[in-house]
Amino acid sequence: MASSSAVDLADIPSVDLMTELLRRMKCSTKPDKRLILIGPPGSGKGTQSPIIKDDYCLCHLATGDMLRASVAAKTPLGIKAKEAMDKGELVSDDLVVGIIDEAIKKPSCQKGFILDGFPRTVVQAEKLDEMLEKQGTKIDKVLNFAIDDAILEERITGRWIHPSSGRTYHTKFAPPKVPGVDDVTGEPLIQRKDDTAAVLKSRLEAFHRQTEPVIDYYGKKGVVAHLHADKPPKEVTNEVQKVLSS
Repeated sequence: MASSSAVDLADIPSVDLMTELLRRMKCSTKPDKRLILIGPPGSGKGTQSPIIKDDYCLCHLATGDMLRASVAAKTPLGIKAKEAMDKGELVSDDLVVGIIDEAIKKPSCQKGFILDGFPRTVVQAEKLDEMLEKQGTKIDKVLNFAIDDAILEERITGRWIHPSSGRTYHTKFAPPKVPGVDDVTGEPLIQRKDDTAAVLKSRLEAFHRQTEPVIDYYGKKGVVAHLHADKPPKEVTNEVQKVLSS
């Protein structure tokens, strides 16, 4: 085995090896962090998680992506997940926790992880905590991206996209030069199916009903930090850094 990996390394450009070595040296001094990001759609979790990931050398666990990867790799858990999906059933909580359990053993998750999109229910949170307890670890912080529904509606329903380039606009915050058309090509802009008021309303209802109790559950353990997710992204980043350095 060793010889084949040596060949693999020999093919990697020096600058990439050095960059990775420096990253690992910098990471070795960072405290371990196991984080959960909770917030409704449009609250800015997607903007902040790559910043947190890089700052603290964590791995980012998006459960939807992990499920798809397990199915594609045909791991034992992936095969079970595919059976459920093929029947149109939801993948069981135990399976998702098993996939997280597998993922956090990877070297990239050595310093900890950011969980995004899970747990969505208190039962899932309990199963996650049980699994972590077996490994002798626990969740260090839950970042609650708190934001008013009305602000979210304005944020999300104002989003317009130029489909072929992926350029995004916002009717209020970043409007195109000419309403409804792309600045560069002059082609019409579209709205994502999920970015309508009706879809947002149902997603928010589900969030309040299922996921807000998760915040209370972790609140009782004293690990929740409430962020002002309505602030500009830079200010939210500063808040996150304060919370995680304390």
